[in-house]
Parts: sequence; C-alpha cells; structure tokens
Amino acid sequence: MQNLKNPQLYINRELSWLQFNTRVLKLAQDETLPPLERLKFLAIYGTNLDEFYMIRVAGLKKLFNAGIIVSGADKLTPLEQLKSIREYLHREQQVVEHCKVEIFKLLENYGISVKNYDEVSTQKRHQLNEKFFKDIYHLVIPIAVDSTHPFPHLNNLSFGLVVKLQDTENEDIVRFGIVRIPRVLDRFIDLEDGKFVPIESIVAKHIDTLFPGYELIKQMPFRVTRNADIAIEEEEADDFMEMLEEGLKLRKKGEMVRLEVGEGGDEELIAFLNRHINVYKEDIYTFNTCLNLSSLWQIVGSKNFAHLLLPQFKPKILPPLDSENIFTAMEKEDILLYHPYESFEPVVKFIQDAAKDPSVVSIKMTLYRAGTNSPIVKALMDASESGKQVTVMVELKARFDEENNLVWAKALENAGAHVIYGIKGFKVHAKAALVTKRLDNELIQYAHLGTGNYNPSTAKMYTDFSYFTSKKEVTDDLTRFFHFLTGFSKKGKLNELYMSPSQIKPKVLSLIQNEARKGKDGHIIAKVNSLVDDDVIRALYKASIAGVKIELIVRGICCLRPGIKGVSENIRVISIVGKYLEHPRAFYFKNDASQVYISSADWMPRNLIRRIELFSAVKHEPSKEKIIQILKLQCADNATAHELQSDGSYIKVKPKEGQKPINNHKLLEEYVNKISKATKKDTPSQVQLLAQRLFIES
Repeated sequence: MQNLKNPQLYINRELSWLQFNTRVLKLAQDETLPPLERLKFLAIYGTNLDEFYMIRVAGLKKLFNAGIIVSGADKLTPLEQLKSIREYLHREQQVVEHCKVEIFKLLENYGISVKNYDEVSTQKRHQLNEKFFKDIYHLVIPIAVDSTHPFPHLNNLSFGLVVKLQDTENEDIVRFGIVRIPRVLDRFIDLEDGKFVPIESIVAKHIDTLFPGYELIKQMPFRVTRNADIAIEEEEADDFMEMLEEGLKLRKKGEMVRLEVGEGGDEELIAFLNRHINVYKEDIYTFNTCLNLSSLWQIVGSKNFAHLLLPQFKPKILPPLDSENIFTAMEKEDILLYHPYESFEPVVKFIQDAAKDPSVVSIKMTLYRAGTNSPIVKALMDASESGKQVTVMVELKARFDEENNLVWAKALENAGAHVIYGIKGFKVHAKAALVTKRLDNELIQYAHLGTGNYNPSTAKMYTDFSYFTSKKEVTDDLTRFFHFLTGFSKKGKLNELYMSPSQIKPKVLSLIQNEARKGKDGHIIAKVNSLVDDDVIRALYKASIAGVKIELIVRGICCLRPGIKGVSENIRVISIVGKYLEHPRAFYFKNDASQVYISSADWMPRNLIRRIELFSAVKHEPSKEKIIQILKLQCADNATAHELQSDGSYIKVKPKEGQKPINNHKLLEEYVNKISKATKKDTPSQVQLLAQRLFIES
C-alpha cells in the first residue's frame, strides 16, 4: 500500500485554480464561439484573476510574512507557491494580450471597435472633447505629488494615469502626478455607433487642462490591487454589524499586492509609482492593450449586438407548475428543478405566495447572496409587515456581498423580521427555506433545499438543483436546523439531513468507504465545484485501490491526481466549463440505500469544517433518477469537458471517431424545450420520466 500522504499525490490548490482560469481563457480563444461570447469569457477571466490576487495571493503573502513554511498536503511553501503563480501568470499574460487583440480585430468585422482618442476621426474627437468637459472633467482628480503634496491613498482596484509633466515656462522644472479616474465613470466612452474609446486615452489628451501651466512629457495607465480579505474578531451580533462595516472600510486600505500598467510600461513611471506603493517587482504586470479585463463587460452588454453572443435560452416552467400552485403540487409529491433550464421563478413564487397566503404563519430561510432588487427579500419584508413570523439568516460574511447583505439585513429588521447575522466562527452557506401553514388547526410545513443562492439573476447563468418537499422527516429536520441557527445549541445534529461542521464529512467518508467495501461493484459519481479536503481525497484513493469506478466532475480546484498506477487509476476527473457556470453539488453512490444526494457544500475543509452547510438525500424516485441521468450525461460530455491528467494539466475532451458531439448545455436546452411541450395534465413524475427517457437516449 502506497503512502497516501505522499505530497506527490496532491496538486497544489492555487496552481489548480490557475488551471481552471486557463480553461476559461481557452473559451475566449475558441473560434467556434461568437466574438462577444469570447469577449465575455475574457472578462470573466479578468474578474476571476482580480479576486484570486485580492484573496489567495494576498493570503500567501501573509503566510510568508508570518513565517509559515507548509500550508497544504502538497507541502509547497508559500514562497514556492508565489513564485509558481507569478511565473504562470506572466507566461499566460502574453496569451491574454494576443487573445484580446484577436477578438478586437474580429469585432471590427461586425462594426464594433475599441480605438484610442488619436485613432478616431476629427469629428469623433470633437464629440469626445465635449464628453470630457461635460461628464469627465468634473469627476477626475488631478493630483500633484511632491514634497508638499503627499502620494494619495489608492483604494482597491483604483485606476488612473501616472504622468510626467514639464513646466511650460521653465523646462528644467519636471514634476510627477497622477490622475484618479473614479469607478462612477464608464471604462469606455460609447460613441453609440459601435465605437468604444478607453477613458484614459481621452483624459491623457486633456492633461494640460487638468494641470494648467504644464505640458505632458509621458503618461501611463495603472491599476492597483489590494488585499481584500476581511479578518474580524467576532463578538455579539449587534457589535458584529458595526465591526463588519468597519472591516469593509479597511478592505479599501489593505496591503498592495499587484500593480498593472499599460502603454507597454514606462520604467521611469513604474519606478515613481512603486516608490510609493511598494509592490514586489514580480507582481507588476505590463500590458500593451487596455487595462482591466473585467471592464469588458461594458462592451459585452452593449445594445444591438446580442447576435454576437450565444443565443439566450428562456428557462421553462414545466407542467404542472405552469398552471398549479406550488404548494398543491408539493402535497402530491416532491419536485426537483434543474436551473437554468427549468426556471427559478417557482422558487421565487414559493416565497411570494407564502407571503400572501393567509394560512401561512411562518417563513424561515437562509440568504447568502440574494443579489440587488431581490424579489425574495421584498416578499419576506411584505410577509413580516403583514404579521407573519419571518426568520432570516443573512450571512454578512459572504465575500464581496457583505455590503449588499448589510442593506438587506437592515431592511428586513426594519420590516419586523427576526434577522440572524451569522454564527460565531462559521459562515452559514446552507440554502434552505421552510414555510409553515396552519390548516384545519394543524401545522403543515413545506421545504425548499437548494445547491445555489436565492438569486434570480445568477440562476439564469448558473446550473443548480432546487428540491421541494413536504415530507415530515425533512421539514422537522429543517425546524431543528433553524432552531440551531437562532439558539445556542453546540451539537447541531439532524436526523434526516446532514449538517456541517459535525455531520457532512463523516457521512461523505462513510459513503465512500461503503463503495470501497463493494470493490469493483462500487461506483461513485460526484459533482462539486472544488475538491481539496485531504481526508476525502485519501478515501477516494482507497476506494480506487479497491477497484471502485469513480467519476468526478470538478469545475474548479482539484487537488486529487487521477491516473496514478496503484492509487487512482480508477478515478477520472473532468471539468465542465461552457455557456453556464456549473454550480451544483450532487452525488451518486451505487450501493447506498438512498444513492443520490445534493448539497450546498463543496469537498473543501472550509465547507466541511468551517461552514454551516446541508447535505440531503433525494429519496423521491423520479427526482433521484433525473439527477443520475444528468450526472451521466455530463460524464459523457465531449464538447465542454476537459480531463485532468496526473501531472495536473487538463486536456480538452473530443468526440472519438464516429462519435457524435455531446454538449450537455446544448442538449439540456433542447431536452427542456421538448419537455415543456408536455400536456397540462402531466404530473411532475410524468414530466421527469420524459426527461429521463431523453437523457437515456443521449
């Protein structure tokens, strides 16, 4: 038996994440996709990388400064990880630059162009000049930097120009300054004929106006990234809100971790900047094209060019939910929805109808990322104001959604709801709602369990499962779950459901071990966003050694190495990256009595040990079979899947000779379109059985 703690059996989590973002970048390079779709994936790549630097790289720097030597099962030191990350990203930057130029050239064939001020016609320059004095001049901030003008504080992701200026009356007088370009201004000026001009090129042409008496010698766009992780010593709930608000202010002042510069990077201007912000030289990235990839969303979302994106799919509300009340349908049997193919609207209606129903006496739910203008939060406020008991767990520590959640928490409190701000020491990441009705003097309960957030906007882009049930064993457990959130219980043990930090990991390990006991008759299919936990990986290795067939669908980080002789040769790992963001956590264990489970938890220490999560068996046979068929369809995908190799690299899965392309996103859209034509009299089971037949046919 091999030593399953051997560091060579594990892939570093940060390097695995970089591979994930590279798969996103490959979609931006995919010539079969429409050009704006490619630009969208370039924007996603940039947004992902911003967060990676703000959180993961910043965290590694803190570990290094604290003298931490080893930080994972792979045994790479923080310094070794930082070195590998920097080398990887500097290599990949050349690919990013080439990809951006290629997409911009392609877009010009469709009437969309990104041009600097000097590259547009004289007429357009007049238009840009008017725009500058009308909308830009009053908001940009010219800042002199000298002995009497200290270098200003730059918030996280601040963007602007660094300039070298010469006195027009005395050429021996040379000064440096910066121009801050606030985020309230659009990154690109839209000339409304498909032409977009980067705002910095317009500002650069008006430096003499911003610094009267000086002329521009040279300029360079720049962008800074700070440590954005918030570390808060949690106290009582009332204090916690105040402390979180203070923490959000501190996020803007975190340590500088990255500097991006444009225009090819002038060494003198870089040196001037870095004397003040002090970024390690390998964390300085030079671009020849415009900075801030995430800002490309502005172009992606521009009007009149939707035909240059993949066709939008309209989620369907399938029978009987298209004509029957959700509660009536749940009383007949459980219902499983797969978003975004099946609409998220029934989830919203579940809360909205409960808010209006006079027989409803209580609504309890968790909110992690509710989004802006949330119809669910508004329904909860209406329910509370109408006298219903409303209890909401609003997780204020949901990273980068803290401010939005603070707003919702205060609004719910003002409406009279009982709001829980968090559990000391844990994030509440579970997705659950419980509605209680009083019917004929009896309390009847209805539950919703999900793998994704209660956010209608992201539900159109993320794949997730929604499970509705009125089974008493589940609703009783959810009552216990919410009592745990509002009370002081330290045990937090459920009977039918499983809750982290105490129950999910032992259950997962026992399920894997049970398959291992079956040897070659064992079969596991697991779909997660990330696989990091050492104990789970070792359990999977042992199951593989026992002969169990293991199929893992891991979208992002995977620290397990498949295909190692004598250890993981029975494990196959694929990552699906395509039109939709794969977000569900779903599991199939062939020899378990329940077989199928869904969860809010990834297989990471943070989810299994440091968060409040739920892990739920799906016992309704049609729903169970539906999940199995979806998992099998994704395992067969040869169009959007990449397969992990034992060296940590990924290879795109392609159809074998004579095999048809299987794009699970495209096929599921087609299948749900067919299912939506089912007759009104069909029950959920009949609709789901039709879905199964279609999945099996694939």
